[in-house]
Amino acid sequence: MRMKILLIVFLSISSLSGCSSLKNIQDLTYIVSMGMDYDEESKEFKVFIQGLNFANVAKQEGSRPTEPVPIFVATARGETLNLAVSKLYKKSEPPLFFGHVVTLVLTENVMKEKFQEVINEIGRNRSLRPTLRVVISKEKLEDTLTTKALFDYPAIYTVLFKGKGNELSQDEIKPMILMNFLRDFYEPMGVAKVPTVKIDKESWEADKEFPVLYFDGYAVFQHQEYKANLEFEDALLTNWISEKGVAIDHKVEQDGELIAAVKLSSPKMKVNYEEDPDNPKFSITLSLQGDLLEKVKDIPLKDLEAIIIKDFKKKLISLYETGVENQIDILDAGEKWYREHPQKYKELKESKKFYLSKDSLTDVKVSVTMVHFNSYKYDEG
Repeated sequence: MRMKILLIVFLSISSLSGCSSLKNIQDLTYIVSMGMDYDEESKEFKVFIQGLNFANVAKQEGSRPTEPVPIFVATARGETLNLAVSKLYKKSEPPLFFGHVVTLVLTENVMKEKFQEVINEIGRNRSLRPTLRVVISKEKLEDTLTTKALFDYPAIYTVLFKGKGNELSQDEIKPMILMNFLRDFYEPMGVAKVPTVKIDKESWEADKEFPVLYFDGYAVFQHQEYKANLEFEDALLTNWISEKGVAIDHKVEQDGELIAAVKLSSPKMKVNYEEDPDNPKFSITLSLQGDLLEKVKDIPLKDLEAIIIKDFKKKLISLYETGVENQIDILDAGEKWYREHPQKYKELKESKKFYLSKDSLTDVKVSVTMVHFNSYKYDEG
């Protein structure tokens, strides 16, 4: 019995000794985001890493620090991502830890010149998670990575670290997870989208201007190539159609005069394909629900709905044609058609040709149901 007790004690001590190499949370520099730019003259990447400071992370009631905590950003150059980052290890104490990188921020220069090379390198790097978010910065990376959230909260509360799609607010663009992007990026049909981020210096002030980050659109890829930028309104429209739980505000105007403001949600888009053996031809039906936010002018309910239907039919056609002009299938209209035609799918995968034209869309039908009226009265006639 005594021997058994001694054995148990010995094993317990041995297991504890195995943790001796573990570091305390304050003994590591946690890198939470990485940025990459490309210098065409030197043929080098400029890498930025953003370190987390625990002094101002937790938003605990009554315990905020009195002094703003700086954002730590380090930079290095190298022919590759790994060569650049390796230069920072010897200059960083506490030592760097990349297991909690949340966001990859790329410049427009990288997006246009070295995008696939960078994405492949990131995907192969075992230190980085496939669930990290990817964004394109329209600003200097130094400025993007050093922009704080409101009330001097650290950068992890900015849109660069926005959570899952179900955390979207109204009128907001969805963040993109790297593995989801790659799934779309390598498909021969449909698009892959990365949100673009800018700095707004006009909306907020705190004794002086207080810059904040926001998503202002999408960079769109098809056939593993960058094709175009979608501005905010078009990007929001695609997000609204494809994501659950997203609502948008819409101004209802008649002859240039504002008559109402509505919130539109629960869009359901269906693509109906015609029998055509060579290329996809289709019509689109879009149904949506509306809540009346403000009533500015009295008109019959059916007239209000008719204006909304006309507006969104026009928006949908315009969005589709913008896509065709830039050779992008922005509504993913061809996806199901190619899934149902395996031979055509194989041909498309080999040729990488664009498969839609303006004539591919034959009709658009929109229906709207007003659900809530916010205590306003509407004539049904």
